[in-house]
Amino acid sequence: MKKKVFSALLALAMLAGCSNGGDGGETPADDGAKTYNVGVSIYDYNDNFMTLYRNEIEAYFKTLETDEVKYNVTIVDGKNDMAEQTNQVENFITQGMDVIILNLVQTSSADAVIDKVVAAEIPLVLINREPMGTDGDMSYKGILDNATVCYIGADARQSGTFQGEIVAELPDHGDINGDGKISYIMIEGDPENVDAQYRTEFSIKALTDAGYEVECLADQVGNWKQENGQTICANALAQYGDDIEVVFCNNDAMALGAYAAIEAAGRTVGEDIYLLGVDALAECVEMVENGTMTGTVLNDHIGQSHTAVDVAVKALNGEALDNYYWVDYVKVTK
Repeated sequence: MKKKVFSALLALAMLAGCSNGGDGGETPADDGAKTYNVGVSIYDYNDNFMTLYRNEIEAYFKTLETDEVKYNVTIVDGKNDMAEQTNQVENFITQGMDVIILNLVQTSSADAVIDKVVAAEIPLVLINREPMGTDGDMSYKGILDNATVCYIGADARQSGTFQGEIVAELPDHGDINGDGKISYIMIEGDPENVDAQYRTEFSIKALTDAGYEVECLADQVGNWKQENGQTICANALAQYGDDIEVVFCNNDAMALGAYAAIEAAGRTVGEDIYLLGVDALAECVEMVENGTMTGTVLNDHIGQSHTAVDVAVKALNGEALDNYYWVDYVKVTK
C-alpha cells in the first residue's frame, strides 16, 4: 500500500476529542466520582463494521475517565429488529440514561424513537445510519428541530465516488475486454439505508462524469451480508461469465463473499475482473496489498466512534451541539 495511504490511516486513527467532566444527570460512584450512564444500541452485532465501531465506543469512553468522572456504558444488540430496538430505547429511558447513542435498525422509524427520547429530556446521538429529510440528507426535521439530537457519520456519496475513481484510475479504466464500456455488477446493502443508496449511485456517477460508458449487468440487494454477496456474485458470474469486468460491493463483507465466488469461478482479481468494497476491514486491506482485491474505502470507525463519544460528552456537559458531524472516507489502493 502507498505510504500516503498508511499516513492517512494513521492520522484518522489518532482522531479524538478531549472533553470530560461537567454537571448533568450523573449518579455518584462509590469512590466519589461522578458516573454518567450511557446507553448504546447497535442495529446488529453481526455487522463486521459496527462490531469495530461499538468496541471502540466502549474503549474510548474508558480513556476519558478520570478520578472525578466515570462512564457506565451499556451496549445492546438491536438484532436487526426495530421492535427489539424500540424496547431497548424505552428501557434506557426507564433506567434514566444520561445520554443515548443510537445506530438505528430502520431510519424510517426515527421519528417515533426520537420523540420518546426527546420527551424524556435525554440527549440523543444518532450514528452511522442517517435519517433522511424531505430535502435529502442534512434536512431531517427530527434533528434540525431538536437541540439535543444530532447525527455523526460519513458522507456515503464520497465513498461511492472513491470506488468509481479507483476504477477510473486503473490502466484500462475497468474496460478489461476493450469493447469501449465498463460492464459491472452492483451488490447493494440495505436499500433503505442512505449509505447503500449513495454508494450505488455515486460509484457509477464517478465513471460517467469522467466520460466512461458503463453497462449494468446486474444490481441486487445483499443486505450487507457476506453470504449474500457470495450468492449474488456466483449467480451473476454463472449468467454473464467473462462479460463481468467490475464487481462493486457496498461494503467489504459482501466483497469478501464476492471474492469467494470469483475464486470458485476461476477468475483472477486484477487480471480478468476487478473487485471493490467499502469499510477497509483489516482482511480486505491485506487483500488490496496482495492484489486479491482491487480497492476499498476506509469507513473510519475510529474517527466516527470517537466523534460520537466526544459529542455525547459535550451533551452531558450541557454544551450546544451541531446538527451534523462528518468524518471523511479514505481511498485504499495498492
